[in-house]
Amino acid sequence: MKKTSLFLLILLLTLSLGCSKKKKTAPPFDFKQIQQRDTLVAATLYGSSSYFIFKGEEMGFDYELCQRFAQEHGLVLKMVVANSLPELISLLEHKKVDLIAYRLSITNDLKKKFSFTHNEYINNQVLVQRSSRKEISNVTELLGKEIYVNEGTKYEERLKNLNSELGGGIRIKTVNDSLTVDNLIEMVSNGSIEYTIAENDIALLNKTYFQNLDCKLPISFNQRSAWAVRKSTPQLAQAINSWFDSKIKDDYYNSLYNKYFIQAKFFGERKVKIPKGAISPYDKLFKKYAKRIKWDWQLLAALSYEESRFDTSAVSWSGAQGLMQLVPRTYTEYGLTDKTITNAELNVEASMKYLKSLDQMFSYVKDKSERIKFILASYNAGPSHVLDAIALAEKYGKDKSVWYGNVEEYLLLESHREYYSDPVVKSGYFRGEQASNYVVGVLHTYEKYKKRK
Repeated sequence: MKKTSLFLLILLLTLSLGCSKKKKTAPPFDFKQIQQRDTLVAATLYGSSSYFIFKGEEMGFDYELCQRFAQEHGLVLKMVVANSLPELISLLEHKKVDLIAYRLSITNDLKKKFSFTHNEYINNQVLVQRSSRKEISNVTELLGKEIYVNEGTKYEERLKNLNSELGGGIRIKTVNDSLTVDNLIEMVSNGSIEYTIAENDIALLNKTYFQNLDCKLPISFNQRSAWAVRKSTPQLAQAINSWFDSKIKDDYYNSLYNKYFIQAKFFGERKVKIPKGAISPYDKLFKKYAKRIKWDWQLLAALSYEESRFDTSAVSWSGAQGLMQLVPRTYTEYGLTDKTITNAELNVEASMKYLKSLDQMFSYVKDKSERIKFILASYNAGPSHVLDAIALAEKYGKDKSVWYGNVEEYLLLESHREYYSDPVVKSGYFRGEQASNYVVGVLHTYEKYKKRK
């Protein structure tokens, strides 16, 4: 009996030692390992300040900052776009990504899970309304007013608290997350709703798109948000924090902030002097190159007016340059450089070649007047978003060869989560109203130019 007990004891000890030898502690995964694999994986959400695609270029304030950080550390950036805030948090929590490159609200619950980076954004919530003589200038004037916010968000929470503070009377209207804050602000601008709530810098960003917005009335105390990493990656946190501490006050950071939150996304009135009896100073160029794509030259002139107001030195917020506002990816493809892009003839010639390629892309649209609308929208937005709108139109039984009421309808819906997250959509979120208005604007200007003799 004793021998049996001793044998069993030795056997158990042997098995225990064997198991302990097999168990190996996983090496810590931190910035050193990220550098070894050469890739930084960041999660974000689609939005006008975080990440979107415009004219074929990846853009967004948070995206460009993250890209710059990766480049300066010899890393390739891989962006993962989540469909919702809970999914964004889950991606980091379950080690699917290295960091969240999105303005995540700093809360006590999230501070238990994550480390927030030094690039803190101090923001307060503001009322977004249309500019008028009857603007609300005091929170007490919100009583009896309908204010639309996303359900279950900090905006709804703040409105409920404010309503309680005022003794009730604010009519809080909630919408589901298929509409973003940007969508609601756009609805205020176009008159679909009267009021919404947004963070101050998001409201300011949208004001660069919509001139008729007012966002001066604060309705909350300052709130903090920042990027986030897991607490198990202190080296990554330190690398990001050191980088931000050195960049936060430099010219690059300031110019990037100006690009997204201050600079208007449209050109004002024309500053170029027009010769008497002419449409523009470049009528001869438009007549010469319009023939090569079988366009009326007045249509090419109208496009140029909408793009640059005939200013060869014009540079847009997105980096498009010259008379026809070509982005670097496009003008380098057609042989132009940063030095030659301001040459009027070379700029128009490159534009003509690009328009010709778009004409071929939409050659299935047999009606030329319809095809021109597809071309104009693509020239403004980049063809990928128009192709997404075509795919959505097909899916929902609309005519993919007709612009108004068909493809345009789905271009406008590409800023809604329900549609930009659809599997047929390849280029994600897009503010379609700008491209839609652009088509209308060019064609309206074209009609005016045709009447001139």
